[in-house]
Amino acid sequence: MLLTSNNSELWRGKIGMLPIERQNRIRELIRTKENIKISELSKELSVSDMTIHRDLKPLITEGLIVKTFGGIMLAQKHPVSSEQQQCIYCCREIIARMSYRMVTDSNHIEIACCAHCGLLRHHQLDHEVVQAICHDFLRHTTISASKAWYVMNTSIDIGCCQPQVLAFELKKHANHFIKGFGGDVLSFYQAIQVLLEKMQGNENNCT
Repeated sequence: MLLTSNNSELWRGKIGMLPIERQNRIRELIRTKENIKISELSKELSVSDMTIHRDLKPLITEGLIVKTFGGIMLAQKHPVSSEQQQCIYCCREIIARMSYRMVTDSNHIEIACCAHCGLLRHHQLDHEVVQAICHDFLRHTTISASKAWYVMNTSIDIGCCQPQVLAFELKKHANHFIKGFGGDVLSFYQAIQVLLEKMQGNENNCT
């Protein structure tokens, strides 16, 4: 959906906007919309996707936004409550670099401690989840959970829930990883199915 505002035509007409001017406009838009696609920003500001990515870097650094698959979302819109300090599925303490975050259609945020619990909870919520992000195991970047590739049955122990699941943005990285550490590369839906089979009758015990 095209981003609009009372003065959007004025902003859209400023082809020669300075980077700081575009960044200020992005601040306004993300605080209003909460989730925005890169393509929408590019069209709104009449610049290339590459220019938008450059403009976003300072906003990511300051913690205003986080990158998602194909876009950005407002960071820390909802302060994490005491309940959210624990995994929504197994109640372990949440470690940010391993967490799996879901946003539901009611704009509620749920956080799981790792991809294992995140995938199981995602399956429970099903179509209520409008966005889910997790962390690339190698690059430590935020990635789309539904577009990620998952490695199971690897020899590496990350010290979290079992059977453990590692997320990768690119399939080639996952395939390269298992050459050294073993395991199976699975898509989002395949990973959920394998987890459900392995956890059958033991859904509430992740150890």
